[in-house]
Amino acid sequence: MTRYLVTGAGGMLGADLSRALEGRDATLLARADLDISDAAAVDAAVAGHDVVINAAAYTKVDDAESDEDAATLINGTAAGILAEAAARHGARIVQVSTDYVFDGTATSPYREDAPRHPVSAYGRSKALGEELVERAHPDGHYIVRTAWLYGADGPNFAKTMLRLAADRDTIGVVTDQVGQPTWTGDLARQIVALLDSDAPAGVYHGTNSGEASWFDFARAVLESQGLDPERITPTDSSAFVRPAPRPAYSVLGHDRWAAAGLPPLRPWREALDAAAASGALRLP
Repeated sequence: MTRYLVTGAGGMLGADLSRALEGRDATLLARADLDISDAAAVDAAVAGHDVVINAAAYTKVDDAESDEDAATLINGTAAGILAEAAARHGARIVQVSTDYVFDGTATSPYREDAPRHPVSAYGRSKALGEELVERAHPDGHYIVRTAWLYGADGPNFAKTMLRLAADRDTIGVVTDQVGQPTWTGDLARQIVALLDSDAPAGVYHGTNSGEASWFDFARAVLESQGLDPERITPTDSSAFVRPAPRPAYSVLGHDRWAAAGLPPLRPWREALDAAAASGALRLP
């Protein structure tokens, strides 16, 4: 029987991975359970497992600009430590990565083999993690890049829009950043399906299909809850100056799923409606 180890199990994706692995032999470790930058602790944790899914991450994109060392430790160095341990113990590893490894200047979907060119501290830390995983375990890794995540557990953009809608008549949302809203429930199931397949090692893009601006996404979120989407008003990035640059174009291509014999994730709007029906967008 395959034994799975999930790091970052207390996060939004980790919670859905836990659900996707229900009924399987899975060890679920949250941040308090394992310091993934501690090589000895990681080696002991990985021992006896066949698969490692690293969903642990430093995700404070703006904070990383002033604390790049912390982001680099968790997203870069620690990912390499996990991959080295997986290689020693004969386990495969899934490293969850991000659209921020690209600069966001493309005008068509980024291919899986597009050159990495991060422009933020967070992006650099995640790009380093990819490189270290590839180097440590060349034949036993999957790098699954994702973006614009929302789900039942943890804070996210969709829930923020619903919370703001409870307090405000209108909400300004940017139209000049385009990406792929992705439900963590779909992503978790896709990762498990990837591991169940005979897919070759390498990079896969785990985002729901299609594309949308944050403005489009916000309107769809309100619609999914029976609220008036006209309460979302258009603005642009100049209204929200932040320490870390945001990619203007974060659409990822999905060609590589064919190599795994798997379809890409379903369209983002279909996934959003399913997430809403499941209660994943319900506020506490």
